[in-house]
Amino acid sequence: MEKKFKLLVMALLTVVCVYPQEYAEVVGKSPWGPQDEIGTLNLMTDSSRLLALSAVGTGQIYDLSVDYFVGMPSFHLLGDPPYQYWLTHTPHGTVVDDPNGMGDEMNSKVSYTGDAISMYTHMGTHIDALNHFGLNGKIWNGYASAEYLGDKGWQKSGAETIPPIVARGVMIDILAYKGLESLPENYRINASDLKGALAMQNVSVQKGDVVLIRTGQARLYHNATEYLHQYPGINLEAVKWLVEEKEIMLLGADNLSFEAFPPERKDNWVPVHTYLLAEKGVMFIEQMYLEDLAADSIYTFAFIAASLKLRGASGAPMRPIAIPYK
Repeated sequence: MEKKFKLLVMALLTVVCVYPQEYAEVVGKSPWGPQDEIGTLNLMTDSSRLLALSAVGTGQIYDLSVDYFVGMPSFHLLGDPPYQYWLTHTPHGTVVDDPNGMGDEMNSKVSYTGDAISMYTHMGTHIDALNHFGLNGKIWNGYASAEYLGDKGWQKSGAETIPPIVARGVMIDILAYKGLESLPENYRINASDLKGALAMQNVSVQKGDVVLIRTGQARLYHNATEYLHQYPGINLEAVKWLVEEKEIMLLGADNLSFEAFPPERKDNWVPVHTYLLAEKGVMFIEQMYLEDLAADSIYTFAFIAASLKLRGASGAPMRPIAIPYK
């Protein structure tokens, strides 16, 4: 596994120019004012939430998240901690140690289990906050790291600012559209792919939608070596179409890190990340599970999700669900 992951790291650091520099990358200024920290999530209103829920046809719920376990895909070779789990209390240990002073009889009657975890915030199904990537020392809306990033995290656009999300959701099944068992290694999903898949599904994208991209990569999630290896992702042209023409609110995908690598630009190793987060104020969810939606051909739904309120963090675990439309 480590050998393949090192190859991935090398790919991330290999500067390959396959997409010409067409514009100067500049941190975006929010149309919602100088205090904005959540970008396009401002498109969500009480009315939009009610509208998103009004078309629900059944009570069936689709879980769009993956599970957390020791050995799950991680960025540990980049220096980030892997997922760790350990027991802090066990029924037998409670009898032996009597940590609460209850005595043998009570400890034998009432069992007690406790546990703890440690992990990188960008593992499993999670949302990237707007402070995750910036440009030239600033993040979305011009907040400078020199002024707002302290030893306890960002004072602006931390994960605690992300509101619960209720919106119309659209799943674009690229793998089904291509008619393949799996997408080619490092395949870059383009705008033509998105348009073709939407036409095949007879679905349109509306302003304020949550758009989820299925690559099929989630089928490999429980094999970290395969999941991390040369995964496909969306390209810059495709996200520009979604953001600038369709005016989506939030994005998501089932792969490791949303965009494909090696990078498309010679001057930016994560151009899709910086375009969405720093330039346009669009958050996105990574490492989603979209297989059940795909199996049932569910393409439109009420999307509901909430992330942990981790103060100052650049991302947080999220548990999204979908409730199909009529």
